[in-house]
Amino acid sequence: MLRAGIVGLPNVGKSTLFNAVVANAKAEAANFPFCTIEPNVGVVAVPDERLNVLAKIASSAQIIPARVEFVDIAGLVKGASQGEGLGNQFLSHIREVDAIVHVVRCFENDDIIHVAGSVDPARDIEIINIELGLSDLSQIERRIDRTRKQARTSKDAQFEITVLEKLAAALNEGKSVRQVSLNDEEAEIIKGLELLTYKPIIYAANVSEDELATGNHFVETVRQIAATENAQVVIVSAQVEAELVELPESDKADFLASLGVEEGGLKSLIRATYTLLGLRTYFTCGPKETRAWTINAGMSAPQAAGVIHSDFERGFIRAETVAYKDLVTTGSMNAAKEKGLVRSEGKEYVVQEGDVMLFRFNV
Repeated sequence: MLRAGIVGLPNVGKSTLFNAVVANAKAEAANFPFCTIEPNVGVVAVPDERLNVLAKIASSAQIIPARVEFVDIAGLVKGASQGEGLGNQFLSHIREVDAIVHVVRCFENDDIIHVAGSVDPARDIEIINIELGLSDLSQIERRIDRTRKQARTSKDAQFEITVLEKLAAALNEGKSVRQVSLNDEEAEIIKGLELLTYKPIIYAANVSEDELATGNHFVETVRQIAATENAQVVIVSAQVEAELVELPESDKADFLASLGVEEGGLKSLIRATYTLLGLRTYFTCGPKETRAWTINAGMSAPQAAGVIHSDFERGFIRAETVAYKDLVTTGSMNAAKEKGLVRSEGKEYVVQEGDVMLFRFNV
């Protein structure tokens, strides 16, 4: 399951956004207390209108969406990498996620005091990034020290130190590891370190209700910073998300339309996360259930089958595959077969977004 960690300074709307997104998704929330130490965890369904369409075609008894786990990590403060505000513990929580959602305050409100006394997205982003970078630098330096002895006789260890020193130099210049060009071999070397500034990041620009559709000059600042890091920006409003929780399902679309937007923060965040991580969705569909499965872009049919069960990958024979649009257009699997739209794909087939698949395998 994809895990996204929500980080930010205190009082930027981070927990408000988490609580609202989890409630709007009717999440299975883990029984963690809302406190300053343990992260709050919510497993939310990935909104996907295609599931309902497929379930109707197949007369499915159950719909099972893909799921994302959001982790609300307590607010970081300046000095977190040195343990300030229990920072080391909070940073360790970030190491466990696949992607970071960095909530940045982009709204003015005299009733909500900013921890630094003013609204300044560039400063806020820098504070968090410096702490993440210092934590990475400390980890890299420890790894270099442990590897030096091996490097006397091992070329692999020498190569590892070369890579680590390149990263350390970049971090000392105030860059993130994401901004360092790494080839596949170099990337594999650092994979096990779970470096914080190497994780994909989405900046969630938290604006007021009135500026959700248009953004503001604070959002433009965030976009400029994100562009230097190959990061993404999503405009959200924790205020709007909290209001959506109170509305019946039938009124939510009208409320969002009145604000000039088509979707709430949950869909925006998940879509951005899928894009950033290069994820794809395929479906299995039948009378028992219609289900969405999440895979990495470029996965072959056997690998995609292995997401369901490892036996499916080991015993893979073929995949009966039809594109979502073709199945919807024809109205049934039988009709799609009659028109030659259901393909028999082998081990080399690369699964495409929206494929509807039935795997044939040997036990």
